[in-house]
Amino acid sequence: MKITKKTLVRMFLVCSMACLVFTQCADALKSTNYQFQETSLGGIGITNTQSANYKAGTSGAILGFGNSASSSFQINAGNTTTNDPALGFAVTSASANFGTFSAGTPATATSSFQVLDYTSYGYVVQIIGNPPSHGSHTLAAMSSTGPSQTGIEQFGINLVANTSPISLGANPDHGQFGIGSATSNYGTANNYRYVSGDTIASAPKSSGLTIYTISYIVNVASTTPGGQYGSTQTIICTGTY
Repeated sequence: MKITKKTLVRMFLVCSMACLVFTQCADALKSTNYQFQETSLGGIGITNTQSANYKAGTSGAILGFGNSASSSFQINAGNTTTNDPALGFAVTSASANFGTFSAGTPATATSSFQVLDYTSYGYVVQIIGNPPSHGSHTLAAMSSTGPSQTGIEQFGINLVANTSPISLGANPDHGQFGIGSATSNYGTANNYRYVSGDTIASAPKSSGLTIYTISYIVNVASTTPGGQYGSTQTIICTGTY
């Protein structure tokens, strides 16, 4: 059954960022006489430096990069950089249009955001806001993680690639050195959830750029009031130290 009065729904993600700044960072390498703020070898070298027993082939360079990591620590090698932490965040696709709702067909949409985290101990991403509403009626949010079901009211999201109810969304795109991921409640294909205030993504340590795609589903019942539904969610990205 199609609810003819329900014509258009737009979801707007309002970007905001809470970044905690601390004056104390991880201890630098130091002794009673010396201290390293940033360590590096090279930069500009002399080609074919040599002695009677050894020869070094070097090159001039401005920028180098590389990552070495264990479960507890990681090193990003490269040119001399500031040791101040930095957190970059952007909503790259903020409007989700569901079209017309039907009690027999799930409505879907996507949006996206990206996070870049440098020299902190990671970040968390939360989503805050109410499900779509019209007048006094608000669609039911999925408080437990589960699949899409037609004929009942559902509003849910996840941050991975899905095949049900249709091919929808994408897994986090780590680009170069990104390590962020969806949290467990929002990281299972074909399962959705929406609880305002939940953490939807995180990284446990410094991370290169990660691009996240939010997949939305809406199901309505035959008794759901017709009309134009709308909602606003706020995404908050916070550095952890």
